[in-house]
Amino acid sequence: MLDLSYLFYRGFNGLAIFATIFWIWVLIDCVTKEPSEGNDKIVWTLIILFAPLLGALGYYFIRRPERIKAVGR
Repeated sequence: MLDLSYLFYRGFNGLAIFATIFWIWVLIDCVTKEPSEGNDKIVWTLIILFAPLLGALGYYFIRRPERIKAVGR
């Protein structure tokens, strides 16, 4: 019989791996593609570093669409 705690553990590990990969991708995107005008790049990098999941989600859904619309990348 399947143990539910094992399935929960495996699912949590998969979610943690996905969140880590997403965090790294957003951090690299911010550092490499964010324009260096003003302090936006530094502020967003610090937010992503010190609030990993919330910072990455905030950057992805709030700042990234604005940057793509303004800069085109």
